Amino acid sequence: MEYRTLGRTELRVSALAFGAGPVAGLMTGDDPAAQLATVRRAVEAGVNWFDTAPGYGQGRSETNLGRVLSELGSPGGVHVATKFRLPAEGFADVRGHVRRSVAESLQRLGAPITLLQLHNGITARRGDEPASITPADVLGPGGVLDAFRELRDAGLVAHLGLTGTGQPDALREVVRSGAFDSVQVPYHLLNPSAGRVVPETFDETNHGNIMADCAELGMGVFAIRVFAAGALLGRPPGAHTLTTPYFPLALYERDRERAARFAAESGAGMAGVALRFALAHPAVTAAIIGFGSQDEVEEAARFAGRPEST
Repeated sequence: MEYRTLGRTELRVSALAFGAGPVAGLMTGDDPAAQLATVRRAVEAGVNWFDTAPGYGQGRSETNLGRVLSELGSPGGVHVATKFRLPAEGFADVRGHVRRSVAESLQRLGAPITLLQLHNGITARRGDEPASITPADVLGPGGVLDAFRELRDAGLVAHLGLTGTGQPDALREVVRSGAFDSVQVPYHLLNPSAGRVVPETFDETNHGNIMADCAELGMGVFAIRVFAAGALLGRPPGAHTLTTPYFPLALYERDRERAARFAAESGAGMAGVALRFALAHPAVTAAIIGFGSQDEVEEAARFAGRPEST
């Protein structure tokens, strides 16, 4: 396994990170044996970063991940990242909502939180996108950043991060504050706009080459949606894709059509191509993969270790 330094932190992170979200469904599901076997295989393969959130399965992901890591004897060197999403009713007491959410996450995980990430998108106005908040909500007095810093100063979390969705200019304002250590950004073959300048004719969400700002500021970058929620693998939409407002079914169907054309033109297996594409960007620390089985861990580990020419 390759390890990379997470931005300006001294953390060494495996190039493959384990996403415990609802797209794969493993850690939000009810199969303890499969959860244990898959996480064990990931740890054996050298994966040392596990990403979860309270909203993944209404806490089930954190609970299941915490249980499995405990059953494995709390492997040394393993890091857990989780998130906080400010609800619509939370603006009157941001600090209280943050503290309660993190306390509940710590209880479910039974493990230290290496990285606490804001899970809201960031837009010019509240609600411009589902659950989005503004730069002022994050950076202003009594905002999310103040509450996050309190928890970090108290030793309850080690580092602070962002989920890099929303509107590029608003997100860039928060990124360029220099207050956060890392960001998760959608970055894949079908939408590389977080990692490069795209033409004005680009007809999907433009993430504004935000990774260039992150690199300039020494922030770590986690690539998410590396397989476009399975569209790049030719899979049918999962249950989560059918209901989520964040990366909805219509986007998935467009991605699946584009992926089919790409595969036909390239004649290559898409899993390996997509994974190596994400990891090749110099700003990317790790690719977060929603593993659903031991076989998927082994396949990704093989692809990640192959040179680009194969």
